[in-house]
Amino acid sequence: MTKRRKGRPVNGVLLLDKPHGLSSNHALQAVKRLYFAQKAGHTGALDPLATGMLPICLGEGTKFSQFLLDTDKKYQVTAKLGIRTTTSDGGGEVVSERPVSVSDEQLNDALNSFRGTTKQVPSMYSALKHQGKPLYKYAREGIEVPREARDITVFSLELLRFEHEEVELTIHVSKGTYIRTIVDDLGELLGCGAHVANLRRLAVGSYPIDKMVTLPQLEALLEQANSEGTTPSELLDPLLLPMQSAVEGMPIVYVDDMSANFLRHGNPVHAYKAPMDGSVQVYLGENEEDDTAEFIGVGFINDDGQVAPKRIVVI
Repeated sequence: MTKRRKGRPVNGVLLLDKPHGLSSNHALQAVKRLYFAQKAGHTGALDPLATGMLPICLGEGTKFSQFLLDTDKKYQVTAKLGIRTTTSDGGGEVVSERPVSVSDEQLNDALNSFRGTTKQVPSMYSALKHQGKPLYKYAREGIEVPREARDITVFSLELLRFEHEEVELTIHVSKGTYIRTIVDDLGELLGCGAHVANLRRLAVGSYPIDKMVTLPQLEALLEQANSEGTTPSELLDPLLLPMQSAVEGMPIVYVDDMSANFLRHGNPVHAYKAPMDGSVQVYLGENEEDDTAEFIGVGFINDDGQVAPKRIVVI
């Protein structure tokens, strides 16, 4: 007998403004509870000491969380010069304390070396896995694991403030970039050491910052619904973005009912004006002018030029 899943089948993406001190998983579980959702997943963890945008996918939206993991991100970070820590943030043990004697010119020259495409060695305190185990677990056991340098791209890096021993930056980076590592490397380049004092994620992909909501806001809406005798979903669900927002910018193809049925059963189909390769959004409808077109998932172009199913919505 199939076990009935607890919760309701709600689908979409919530842009949570994660608070300081809360792990991404605890934030995820809080949202799942407030929405009484059957299924939920986040799209790339934020450190407990970091705040800001944490897209949380609910229901069928979890099928598209991987695409948000692969997108670029924007951050605002404050680096504290003079102190280097084991975790490259304020939560780690102090490794060294050195005097700070850095000129504006030296700082700007150092920052310029991070712009563009460079190599980065992931931190031992990252969630990157080695033999199925996150690196930070090895680090807590005092084990150093060899890590290969990876290509990262810093699309933009702007100096907002440099006073006393603090450097405040906004930085737009490619997937897999560790801001703590950039700050640690910056400190070593300046010869004084540094760690992240504050970190806030401003954006994930093209998601708008003004659509973020906090846990207290969600809790207040739930309390309002209960006091008014309203179904909580009436107040909470309008805050969700459509699940296809996770793949915005991906080429779109349209299929008819028969082709949609084939895709749902795992079979590739021909689609009019499909690209030559790559992944595509798939809609059941006629064209972009069809207001009733229904998002049915993501496909990829196979070797025969057909659209094959990759992540298909089941509702």
